[in-house]
Amino acid sequence: MTSSSVVWTGPPIAVVGIGADGWDGLGRVAREAVADAEVLFGSARQLALVPDLVAGERVAWPSPLVPALPGLLERHARSRLCVLASGDPMFYGIGVTLARFLGPRALRVLPQPSSASLACARLGWSLAETPVVSVVGRPLETVLPELADRRRLLVLSADEHTPARLAELLGRHGFGASELTVLEQLGGPAECLGMGVAKRWERLPGDPLNIVGVSCVEDLEHPRTTRLPGLPDELFSGDGQLTKHEVRALTLAALAPAPGELLWDVGGGSGSIAIEWCRAHQANRAVIFERLERRRTHIADNSAALGVPHIVVRGELCAEVGRAEIDSPDAIFVGGGLTQDGLLGTCWAQLRHGGRLVANAVTAESESLLLSWAAAQGGELRKFQIYRAEPLGSFTAWRPQLPVAQWSVVKRENIVPEFPADG
Repeated sequence: MTSSSVVWTGPPIAVVGIGADGWDGLGRVAREAVADAEVLFGSARQLALVPDLVAGERVAWPSPLVPALPGLLERHARSRLCVLASGDPMFYGIGVTLARFLGPRALRVLPQPSSASLACARLGWSLAETPVVSVVGRPLETVLPELADRRRLLVLSADEHTPARLAELLGRHGFGASELTVLEQLGGPAECLGMGVAKRWERLPGDPLNIVGVSCVEDLEHPRTTRLPGLPDELFSGDGQLTKHEVRALTLAALAPAPGELLWDVGGGSGSIAIEWCRAHQANRAVIFERLERRRTHIADNSAALGVPHIVVRGELCAEVGRAEIDSPDAIFVGGGLTQDGLLGTCWAQLRHGGRLVANAVTAESESLLLSWAAAQGGELRKFQIYRAEPLGSFTAWRPQLPVAQWSVVKRENIVPEFPADG
């Protein structure tokens, strides 16, 4: 569903936030918006909070909702509509979906306090300084990039089983000593709080309407996994096809990810560049192109283990571009297959105007190709030589890694220039 994909000609749709306290918690304006509606949309739980004296037709959301939404709205376009949402409709709620679909002018949003606001009020946490991760319709692993010692965060639960699953996830990833607070039915008469430590979690599943506060405590023996690039190499499984962490940090710096941008990682290997790109911000996206199936499996495993399971993994680039429509990237990294005939030309043609391309080479043939492209298109050339200390008998010696040549460039013209053949 793209932004403003439908022109709404009906009356403005009232989108009313309703909390666990139900009808009694609504102000006068919100009550009038609900009572004035000819058709009320919402979940079965939300509709049940509205008293019978409200006469509008009640329509429970189908599942899945988004594919059915255009038809529902078209069917009732001549009626006065009201959509019920949990708390603040613009906080991971239906209001966001409707605004993208219809445009903000088609809506009249009347929010209540969000579950995050209520949770921070109960916990005494600063709402402005507390990150929120939703696992409603999203993999639980998306919590992982937010974890850091002594940090606090809120997790919007998918159901009553989320707290136990979250405790188990924290234990597996070096945060078993973290304290969890489950807050159920916030703001309502059945409000309930329960606490425990992740590695000793024994609390039984409770109400499906809950949010979890996490006070992170990191196991100091566990490898640190921050959002900054250069994660330890041992965190990536695979066959050894990996951009090592020193060069990876330099490569991510050249790629310069910004929130919401899309990366193409060509010749993904273990997926390390795309994974760190997506860990840099929760809105970042990536498509990895890798021709070998066994590596695609490793990439999927690594992406999930490091908290970015939304990465898309595809086959060989030139074949995929020829048979599928893929969004144009903001940046492309080429870490393998440089000498494949036509690969760099395809990358350049697909890169949007103003996008960045970064390519690393370790062989003389690949390096020569980068020199040719740089001579024709500009950009910057660098060469890195990393040494690592290793034992040599009872002494220590510096062991050189393979030198890496890097070309980075910004696409200034949306054309495909004439270049020497890639291969």
